[in-house]
Amino acid sequence: MTGGRAIILGRIREALRNNPAPRPHTSHSQSEAAADHNGHAQREWLPKVGETLPERIDLFAKISEGLTTEFHRVPTVTAARELFTKIAGESGWKKIGSHSHHDTDALLEGIGLPVVRTEKGYSIDDLESCDAGLTGCEVLVAQTGGIMVSVESAGGRALSVLPPHHIVIARTSQIVPDLTAAFEYVKQKYGKQFPSFISFITGPSRTGDIERILVLGAHGPKRLTVLLID
Repeated sequence: MTGGRAIILGRIREALRNNPAPRPHTSHSQSEAAADHNGHAQREWLPKVGETLPERIDLFAKISEGLTTEFHRVPTVTAARELFTKIAGESGWKKIGSHSHHDTDALLEGIGLPVVRTEKGYSIDDLESCDAGLTGCEVLVAQTGGIMVSVESAGGRALSVLPPHHIVIARTSQIVPDLTAAFEYVKQKYGKQFPSFISFITGPSRTGDIERILVLGAHGPKRLTVLLID
């Protein structure tokens, strides 16, 4: 065993001695577990989710900030469109990718930029050259700051991945407390016609593999913006 490896393993043993990790597939003790809104056991390091919608929105906003997600709450579609237009102007966008959805269509009204639509087929190169991808989502998860998207809600698989700036538009009715509620939502919505693609997005694409230096945009969009309409 090399000296460096021995030092690293020694540090891990020391850390586990003071704070043992739970064994896989075993239940946590009462002191280690909390309960979600359905009474399911959860690790205590997950933040507690409030009972009210404002509490859940505040929690999502707080966690989004830590994830470097740009979160904006707006009162109306008109306000969302104004903010979207402002971001487009400040960022110097030349072309946008989007799919057909009542809220995405509303934001694109009068934007005055070419739009690559995904619902009727598209060129990967054309979509990749877009400055931003505008999508809807299934739900926003308050407890994790995650955004659940599917092939149905995000205009396919590539729109939320290829453009360097991903804009997500959502309604306050799409805020759910935790992951359990998120999966219950899609189960109720789709039944046996489950989407072929579901993903959780938690902040911009990132990596810290090289010297533990955080780099955004390594494997996908380097900016993520959520516009939440009341």
